Amino acid sequence: MEVQGLMTLPRFIIEEEKKHPEATGELSALLSELALAAKIISLEVNKAGLVDILGLANAVNVHGEDVKKLDMYAHHTIVKAMDHGGHLCVMASEEEEGIIPIPAHRKNGKYVMLFDPLDGSSNIDANVSIGTIFSIYRRVSPDGMPGTMEDLLQVGTEQVVAGYIVYGSSTIFVYTAGEGVHGFTLDPAVGEFLLSHHNIKVPEKANIYSINEGNYKYWHQGLKDYIKYLQAAEDEGRKPYSARYIGSMVADIHRNLLYGGIFMYPRDKRSPNGKLRLMYECNPMAFILEQAGGRAINGKKRIMEIKPEKLHQRVPIYIGSKNAVDTVEYYLRKAEEEGNGEDEE
Repeated sequence: MEVQGLMTLPRFIIEEEKKHPEATGELSALLSELALAAKIISLEVNKAGLVDILGLANAVNVHGEDVKKLDMYAHHTIVKAMDHGGHLCVMASEEEEGIIPIPAHRKNGKYVMLFDPLDGSSNIDANVSIGTIFSIYRRVSPDGMPGTMEDLLQVGTEQVVAGYIVYGSSTIFVYTAGEGVHGFTLDPAVGEFLLSHHNIKVPEKANIYSINEGNYKYWHQGLKDYIKYLQAAEDEGRKPYSARYIGSMVADIHRNLLYGGIFMYPRDKRSPNGKLRLMYECNPMAFILEQAGGRAINGKKRIMEIKPEKLHQRVPIYIGSKNAVDTVEYYLRKAEEEGNGEDEE
């Protein structure tokens, strides 16, 4: 499709749907509802320092982590924006332990959504970029009935749409429906997301790595060897990678998607299962990066092929430019063959 003039997010989605005569428009409406929630959250994020919204909410989430007030605001905003349109049959949020049913008086639709309402929220008070991550599937339970856990616990390869919204110096909505990755920047003057990044491709040549090196002593040997390789002095025309770690998955991956790089949150001796959640963070980001030409693995296996066992399942992740992920996979495998490897599923 040739993109001309001002292309808004709703118009772009409609133009894409025209390629598929069987499309009903439900997915377009669903994404429009999500975009509305993103605009509302963006407004609150931008004025967070001016109102009593920063700081702790005197509560902890299902993971035992402190919940920020803006976390709760984002969670409730998304739920209220999405539970009445008749497009979803069930939802799940990183901030809630169980499923989020659609209200009994509302229609149950054919889609399922999982989301992390505010990734990187530990950075809220420092005015660092944060974001929303979402993942959409088709239901597998009978139509017209309330959604079930089975609808939510699907393998990542079954995703229909995945995306994220970055709240930073500008608000950017990035999504894929399996036909490329596209980014839309919010113009606050007109209140619309406008196409700014068409058909994003992650650069094949990576030069950035993102990882919390404070955990170095807990890493397995293969990862230590890989980091040493990245930091090596210029040799045979290869320059050392630059370390860039924000501590907000959305912000780190968005930068690496545009510039080329690898983001890693591995398992280690303290967190044998990793720390990031498969359903809310890793699957949607893996779908996006693969559609942009990159890769996402847990060290041995493609992230989107991991069969989920529970809503808040954690997994290690290595995600980014294909060549960079290929290389870390080589070092992890090599260490395992030498008896210093990992035991990832």
